[in-house]
Amino acid sequence: MNGYFPSIYASPIPTQYRMTLTVGEHSARHIRRIARMHLENWELQHLTETVELALTELIANVIRHVPDSRCTLLLLKQQTGVRAEVTDAYGELLPAPAKSDPESEGGRGLLLLDALVDRWGVSPTAAGGKTVWFECTNHCRARGRNPL
Repeated sequence: MNGYFPSIYASPIPTQYRMTLTVGEHSARHIRRIARMHLENWELQHLTETVELALTELIANVIRHVPDSRCTLLLLKQQTGVRAEVTDAYGELLPAPAKSDPESEGGRGLLLLDALVDRWGVSPTAAGGKTVWFECTNHCRARGRNPL
């Protein structure tokens, strides 16, 4: 009798993804694709749009504000959702949402992040850099979207 017998040695789906890279103008697109793949594997597809947008904002901040544009991305599946971290070695600018001039073309990324995700923050690293992180639970959604 032929049949399918799953390997008892098959590894479980990884619950985290880590990558260190130098980001550039096309990096956000690739990182969104990576995040989408992991969210699908973790059966968290409903968080995809929010996580992709939030990651795009964090990567854009690295490109704009980190002199060498190097960072480490961590995606971590949690019991109730996902946590994403972007760590860089440049601790000079600790991000905080700022009131921006209505006519300025930038400066709204962290306000957008704050509106999208359940929690976010900034943690200094032992090496003098910083980690900007956010968490989306299973109830996290893009607020203000048209429900149609």
